[in-house]
Amino acid sequence: MCKVLLPIKPKYAKEIFEGTKTIEYRKKKFKRNDVDKIVIYVTSPIKKVIGEVELLDIAVDTPLIIWDKTFQNGGIDKQSYDQYFKNHDLAVAYILGKTNIYSESKSLKDLNINYYPQSYVYLD
Repeated sequence: MCKVLLPIKPKYAKEIFEGTKTIEYRKKKFKRNDVDKIVIYVTSPIKKVIGEVELLDIAVDTPLIIWDKTFQNGGIDKQSYDQYFKNHDLAVAYILGKTNIYSESKSLKDLNINYYPQSYVYLD
């Protein structure tokens, strides 16, 4: 099994750890199929790795179908969703499970990452 570091905006990271956002939308699916945990790097202005969440499943379909199946737990409004997936034929929905907030946040350097990731980074 494998962990992936995923940069997430502070608002959405907060919702994930509160349990109100259980879907993370992305334009691209992880290339590996053995990912079971997502390590959350909270983007600017926080710029810290604060915890991780279980990856329960991945749904890939058209943006319309993914929205219809997941919008109640996606933590985003329809207009923002449509803007995000504009000109994309496929949408990816990562279905999230249990969360674990670290007792002490970490920096990217603590994970041997010396740049600000734009997409995702495998951690194994």
